[in-house]
Amino acid sequence: MQNERATDTQAALGTDTAPAGIYIHVPFCRAKCPYCDFYSVTDSDRIPNFVDALLKELKRRRGRVPSADTVYFGGGTPSILTPGQIERILGAVHDAFNMMPDSEVTLEVNPGTVSLDSLHGFRNAGINRLNIGLQSTNDRTLGFLGRIHTAEQARNTYRWARQAGFDNVGLDLIYGIPGQSREAWRAELADVTRLKSEHLSCYTLTLEPGTPLADRVNQGRIPSPDEAVVGDLFVFTCKWLDDHGYRQYEISNFARQDPGKGIDLRSRHNRKYWNFVPYLGFGPAAHSFLDQCRWWNHRNLAAYLADVAAGRLPVAEKERLTRDQQLIEAIYLGLRQTDGIDTVDFRQRFAIDFFDYFRKAMVPLIDGGLIQLASRRVRLTAQGMRLLEHVADVFIQALE
Repeated sequence: MQNERATDTQAALGTDTAPAGIYIHVPFCRAKCPYCDFYSVTDSDRIPNFVDALLKELKRRRGRVPSADTVYFGGGTPSILTPGQIERILGAVHDAFNMMPDSEVTLEVNPGTVSLDSLHGFRNAGINRLNIGLQSTNDRTLGFLGRIHTAEQARNTYRWARQAGFDNVGLDLIYGIPGQSREAWRAELADVTRLKSEHLSCYTLTLEPGTPLADRVNQGRIPSPDEAVVGDLFVFTCKWLDDHGYRQYEISNFARQDPGKGIDLRSRHNRKYWNFVPYLGFGPAAHSFLDQCRWWNHRNLAAYLADVAAGRLPVAEKERLTRDQQLIEAIYLGLRQTDGIDTVDFRQRFAIDFFDYFRKAMVPLIDGGLIQLASRRVRLTAQGMRLLEHVADVFIQALE
């Protein structure tokens, strides 16, 4: 790193007083999807023990943050829990933390695990936002991805969500499937935009090491996704969704625009991860971030249960972010968002003038049409979003 330095206090991102996020990792699935590397198990008999342990873990961290305004149930498949279990967990969250009255409370839902009755139950339990793992509207693609639901079940789940009273619904999609054409993906986007959900997350298929899908590609049984094709699909996706009323705010996330209503439909919880706002994670493999420290729980249900039963916090490891790490993450996470890097905020955080410090690195990026300067912000262009890793590397190398 160059010689400019500041203390950890000066480098702190100034967001520790913002309301925190609470993340609950539910480590159970009916079946493991071959592309997924999130921690989960299929032994549903251990759900009651997990819920009891989770309540104890929440109690042990009581008051760890001054306030919180989001709760996010992820996994795994959180909708495998009953509404009664979700209600118990939310009760423990409210007992442990000062939750704001307008808190965003999200439940990830697999269409193969819910009914109209259960969605009514989740709504009554305190869930006010659903994130439905649609993944595709094409049954062949769903089969390739190993999903347990059909396209029709997914559409039914969306209709049931509306009938159950949910007015904030997000849908997840995966694209860049080997052999997927632009026309096939256009048809899926058309299907989804007709539903008019409040939020869309469109992720490119990633070959995570150690997953069955990655193994099949490495063995030559299926082709690897074509990077050039996936890049073209990314640009096409952003343009299509913008034309159909969805504003991109992060590389994979889009929120419906409601002119005149003044409603922000972006995920409040996920934005905490990208903006260094504190969050506390509960359950196996859950991560937490507070006071420039990051820690994570055991990625093993048995170890998690054993630690909680013994009266210990189930923390596997922890780290304090150095100033160098904070700088790198501020650049990378800032570039992921369409708002870009706020250079005034950056100067306040790190005592660095962004334009002076990175002027030489920015010239080829500007000339290449990868970044643009707008008042106090540095943003990626559409082409720059496609080449995020390259652009971020240019900035990070300038720090060395």
